[in-house]
Amino acid sequence: GLEGDKMSIIKFEFNPKVGIDNPALTLTEDTDGEGMGEPRFYLLTKDNTETFGFCLHEELSCQGHVIRQLELGGVAQRRGLQDGDRLLQVNGHFVDHMDHFRVVQKIKASGNQVLLAVLDGDSYEAAKSLGRDLSQMLPDDIRPRLCHVTRDKGGFGFSVSCPEGIKGTFQLSVLQDGPADRAGVPPGSWLLELNGDSVKSYSHTQLTKKLKQSGNKVTLLVASSAVEEFYRLRGLRVTAALADTSRLPFKVRELRLVKGPAGYGFLLKEDDCRSGGVGQFLWDVDVGLPAEQAGMKEGDRVLAVNGESIEGLDHEQTVQRIRAHEDQVTLLVIDPAGDEFYHSV
Repeated sequence: GLEGDKMSIIKFEFNPKVGIDNPALTLTEDTDGEGMGEPRFYLLTKDNTETFGFCLHEELSCQGHVIRQLELGGVAQRRGLQDGDRLLQVNGHFVDHMDHFRVVQKIKASGNQVLLAVLDGDSYEAAKSLGRDLSQMLPDDIRPRLCHVTRDKGGFGFSVSCPEGIKGTFQLSVLQDGPADRAGVPPGSWLLELNGDSVKSYSHTQLTKKLKQSGNKVTLLVASSAVEEFYRLRGLRVTAALADTSRLPFKVRELRLVKGPAGYGFLLKEDDCRSGGVGQFLWDVDVGLPAEQAGMKEGDRVLAVNGESIEGLDHEQTVQRIRAHEDQVTLLVIDPAGDEFYHSV
C-alpha cells in the first residue's frame, strides 16, 4: 500500500496546571465493547530537518490507516503512539473514510505541527465489527479560532472579564451582531493570544492597553469553553497553528495549472520574506498563459506543491517538486498581504 513519509516528534508541551504526564487519554471501560478503548490525542511538533517519527500504512490485512514503523526510542514511541494504532483524525478532520493518499497529504500539508487522534487496533476492529460510527467517538470541534476584528463606532464588540488578581485568564462577552460576533468570536470564549502574542502573563490593565494600541483592527486566538476544556484535560497546548482560519479575510489560493505549448508562463525565484526568512515567489506571469488563467499574481508566495508543504525546501528542491509531473502542477499560494498577516500571528 501507499506509505506516508517518515515523521518524528521533537517536542510535546504540557499545561503545568494539569497534573498529568501522559499526553494520551487513558482507556476506559465500555459496556458494549468489552473494555474498548477511547481515542487518544497527540500534538506532534518538529523542525524543518526532522520527521514525525512514524509511517502511515494501508494494508490488505487491516482496516483503516495504520500507524507503523515507529522510530525505536523516538519521541513518538516514548509518548505512547503504538504500532497498529488506527488514525482517525488529522487536525480535527475525521479521516477514517478518506482515501489513504489524501490522508498522507493532509499530514504533509500540516507542516511542522499536527494534531492526531488514534484508536488502538483491537478497539478499532471491535468498533468496526459492532458497526460503530467512529466519528461519534470524537468531539465535534476541537480547533481554536483565529478571528480578525475590525472596530466600528461602538468599538470591537466584546468585553473582557477575568478573576481578580489572576493573570492570563480572560473570558469574552460578545455583543450580538457586533464586530466580534461577525468575525466569528464565540460568546463566552477564552482569549489565548492577541495579535500573535500569548496573553497568559497579561494583567487586565495590560490587556486593555494592548487592545488600545491595536488601532482599528485586532486579531484574536480564542477557544470556546468546550475546546479549552478539551486541551486542558489532555495536557495539550492550544496553538495558532491548529486554528480554524475560515473566518479570516486573508485566504490561501489553490492554483491548478496544465502546461501549454509555451509552458506554464511564470518564473519562480527565491527571495527574503517581509516577515523574515526566505521564500519561493512567483514572478513574470505571462498574459494569457496557464499561470495567469489559473489566477496567479506576481508576488504570490508558494506554500505547497501538489499538496505537500515546501517549508524547509530550497529553490532547487521546490523546482524539482514542480517538475515532478511533466504536464501539470497544483500550487498553494498566498498574496503578500496575507503572507505578512499570517506570520504576524
